[in-house]
Order: sequence, then C-alpha cells, then structure tokens
Amino acid sequence: MIWLLRHAEAEDGSPDESRRLTKKGEDQARTVGRALAALGVKFDLCLTSPRVRAVQTARLACEPLGVEVSVDERLSGGPFDSQELGAGLDEVLLVGHDPDFSMAVHNLTGAQVRMKKGGIAAVEKGELKLLLRPHELGAIASGFRQ
Repeated sequence: MIWLLRHAEAEDGSPDESRRLTKKGEDQARTVGRALAALGVKFDLCLTSPRVRAVQTARLACEPLGVEVSVDERLSGGPFDSQELGAGLDEVLLVGHDPDFSMAVHNLTGAQVRMKKGGIAAVEKGELKLLLRPHELGAIASGFRQ
C-alpha cells in the first residue's frame, strides 16, 4: 500500500524550500503519527521531500511509529512515480507537496481529490482505501495513548 502525506501547515516566506512548520503544523504532523499508530499502521519505510516542511512533517509523524525517514529528491516538487518509489515494499509512506500528491492519487486511482495540509491518503492496487483530513486524524488520534 502506498500512503501519501501532504506536509503540514508551514510558515510563509522564501526561499520556499526552507519554509518551516508552524506550531499548528507541528501539531498536525504529530497528530498524523498518533492516528496512524491508533490504526495499527506499520510502514517499511518513509520517503520525504527534501524541503524543510516535509522533512519536519515526516519526522514528527513517524516518531510514534518508529519508522526511519529517508529524503528522496524525486519528491521535491513536480510529478513523480509513486509506484516506483514503493516498489518492493508492502507499506510505504511518502511525504511531500500539492498539487503533486493530489495528482498522484488521481494517477493511481482515477479519483479527483484535493489533499489538505496534514492530510493523508492510502492507495492499494489502484483503489483509494483511505482519505483523511486533519480534523478526522485528530479524532482518531484522540483515542491513542503512547
């Protein structure tokens, strides 16, 4: 299964690749990790865009999951092949940007979605299995205890 996590809320400014998460964004990223833990999701690997806000999102989200985060330049912006990135893995988490991630979901499934900041989608064999926005992840995470 390929999981796509759009980076959480980031500060405005430039250069774009150096924009950091806001406090709200940090909370969103931690919530993603708690929600995925509550759902019992286990990843083989997390690949993230090298942009600061994506790396921060990946690290905060993966902390409660005990998953290693690796930077992959192919997620830095623009089209990418999510199947290629997930090849040979049962469960992979990709962390990056929109509109790239909304397009990736469309390319994999045909579904028209708009990924929210801090939102996540899961696709398996061309089928959209899950699409959660930050407030839904928050509801799931509220039941998780470390």
